[in-house]
Amino acid sequence: MSDTVIKIDHVTKQYRLGTIGGGTLQGDLQSWWARVRGKEDPNSKIGSKAYKKNEKFLALDDVSLEIKKGETLGLVGTNGAGKSTLLKLLSRVTAPTAGEIYIKGRVASMLEVGTGFHPELTGRENVYLNGALLGMKRREVDKKLDEIVEFSECEKFIDTPVKRYSSGMFVKLAFSVAAHLDNEIMIMDEVLAVGDMAFQKKCIDKMLDVARSGRTIIYVSHNMNTIRRLCSRGVVLSKGRVIYDGETEGAISLYLNNAKMNKQRLYDFKERRRPDFMTDKVFMESLEVLGNEGCVYNDGEKVRFRLRFRANEDIEKLSLRMMIHNFDQSPIATAVCPDFMSCTKGKTYERDFEMDVEPLSGGEYKVLMAMYESDELGSVFDADAVWPGLIFDRVKKSSLDWKPRLFGDIELKEMEVVD
Repeated sequence: MSDTVIKIDHVTKQYRLGTIGGGTLQGDLQSWWARVRGKEDPNSKIGSKAYKKNEKFLALDDVSLEIKKGETLGLVGTNGAGKSTLLKLLSRVTAPTAGEIYIKGRVASMLEVGTGFHPELTGRENVYLNGALLGMKRREVDKKLDEIVEFSECEKFIDTPVKRYSSGMFVKLAFSVAAHLDNEIMIMDEVLAVGDMAFQKKCIDKMLDVARSGRTIIYVSHNMNTIRRLCSRGVVLSKGRVIYDGETEGAISLYLNNAKMNKQRLYDFKERRRPDFMTDKVFMESLEVLGNEGCVYNDGEKVRFRLRFRANEDIEKLSLRMMIHNFDQSPIATAVCPDFMSCTKGKTYERDFEMDVEPLSGGEYKVLMAMYESDELGSVFDADAVWPGLIFDRVKKSSLDWKPRLFGDIELKEMEVVD
């Protein structure tokens, strides 16, 4: 076990479903009295699912893994497979119900936007705080500070409280801290999806440098291109169990096959898990595909759909963004409907949209849907998002056998000779 830095030995994590307490004695008594009379809990959230008392859920079920020094491990699986739970155990955010975890070395983790940051402290102060949490001395952090600030692209705001940072700025500074401070193990959970594309590329390059330096990386992502580029080993989780541990390409292939979803005309978003950085000002309830039974689109056809959503706040200018992803879940195109309406708190709306997919090559596509608003300065704030919001097939009639892996996902029209 000399070169093993992480050993996960028959680990199980069990959660109790439902709300444990109402927050106040009065609320708990109201809930108890409603249960005694067989009535609905007056303190339950609208649209929430009720669970039986003491109902249990196994987030991880007898997981065993060994990770060696210098490995870059890609952890993949569908939502609810147990990926984030495993990373929380490795980061010591929570403890396993059964089993043991042995870790050798300092761990720097990014489990979600702003993890480990105190909102009232400035960016500079949070750098020193994170260094202290890793057991570093102040002079050690001093040597790294300039490099951290430069990489994060937050020089102008480094002495501003981080509660005023956007989600993108949070990610940039948090990643820079995790990548540059002295730690032997880096744990990343899909956080790079928040940053802009240029910074994502910069982060991947930095993680490759970190891996070459001999440090260990555990990376969770739904973007198979980044998994393919960064990771030397792949592990697939399904329903809390390890179903594959081996070559990266084998993990990607198994994950994509397991993640395939049946195309459908009506999508219910009420129980979908939302990203943590949403403002919750809008709640998308459902999407209905219009005029196409099989969700298969030929040349000249457009995707028409009806979106039903509820406004939780007054919004002056509401916009819709559809990010189209290819078979390995890499984003390849975006369709936007800017400022399509204003909405009033408490009202439910239905709106029909049309999306042109003519430029796409043939294949299956999945769509990340986001509703957002923007202010007078042009800053964008996502109000709600669902994945996948829509799945469809594009059938391309072409004399050329178009292969996305070779030619790309967007097939442009033929060029014309200009005299």
